[in-house]
Parts: sequence; C-alpha cells; structure tokens
Amino acid sequence: MKKQSREFGYARVSSQHQNTDRQIQALEEYGIPRQDIFVDKQSGKDFERQGYLLLRENILRKGDTLVVKELDRLGRNKAAVKEELEYFRSEGI
Repeated sequence: MKKQSREFGYARVSSQHQNTDRQIQALEEYGIPRQDIFVDKQSGKDFERQGYLLLRENILRKGDTLVVKELDRLGRNKAAVKEELEYFRSEGI
C-alpha cells in the first residue's frame, strides 16, 4: 500500500515572549491542520530545536511537504538554511 503524502507546517519565533499566532494562522489558511503544525520558541541560530528535530527526524517522509510562512523561520544562517533545503530535496520532501 502506497503511503499518502501529507503537508506539515513549521512556525518559529526567537523567544518565549514572542507570539506565533500570525504564522500559525497563515499556515492554517494555507490548509495545514493545527495538529500538523510544529512550533518552536527558540533562536534560529542552529537547528537544535525540539519541534523542528521531531518534524525532520520522525515525521516528514518522502513525498511530504513542509510549509513555512517565511524561509527565515527555518533559521538565521542563510548557508545552513540552504543546506536544510538541499537535505529535504534529497529526501524527496
């Protein structure tokens, strides 16, 4: 039986004091169900974030789509974000 592809969302803000509501609203308006949106309130200096790692390592599979409101929500470092995008492409995500 072929696995059905799914869409997941990712939202991130840099600190606990910031609000993810606008990002989550945009992802929901795009069509991502709330239960499929992963959120981190942590710096984008690296990718060692609980929600992101759970999504990347345990949830996303070949054929799935990851949706973010803006690329900088993945991370601050342009080269590192590019590496992540290349990883997803190589995995068929």
